[in-house]
Amino acid sequence: MTLKVELKPGERMILGECVVTNGDQRTRLAIEGAVPILREKDIMTSDRADTPARRLYLAVQLMYTSRDPQAHHQIYFSLMQDIVKAAPTTWPYIENINNHILMGNLYKALKDARKLIEYEAEILSH
Repeated sequence: MTLKVELKPGERMILGECVVTNGDQRTRLAIEGAVPILREKDIMTSDRADTPARRLYLAVQLMYTSRDPQAHHQIYFSLMQDIVKAAPTTWPYIENINNHILMGNLYKALKDARKLIEYEAEILSH
C-alpha cells in the first residue's frame, strides 16, 4: 500500500528515524513500505511536552518511531501510573492506549494519546 503525503513549504515530518524537511515548494511524496511516519503537526517535542498527557504522548511517539519500542516502556508505564493516580477519570483513555501498545498498534496508541491530551485540557480548564 502506498501512502501519499503532501508537504507544505518548509514543513517537516518524521520518516522512520529521520526528520525530513521540505524545501520552498509544495511536495508530494509516495511512500511505500512499513515505516513510522509523522507529520509535523503530530510531532511532540520535549519542549512542548509540558503536561503529563503530553509527556505520555511523547513516550508513545518515541516507541512508535524507535527500532526498539520496549526501550521506552519503563518511562511510559511510570507516566501512565502517575496520570491515573492523579486523575483516575483518565483510566478509559489510558486503557485504550495500553491495549494498542500491547497489540503493537503504536500509531493507534498515538491517536488515543491525542484524545487524552484533549481530555486533560478539558479537566484543566475547569
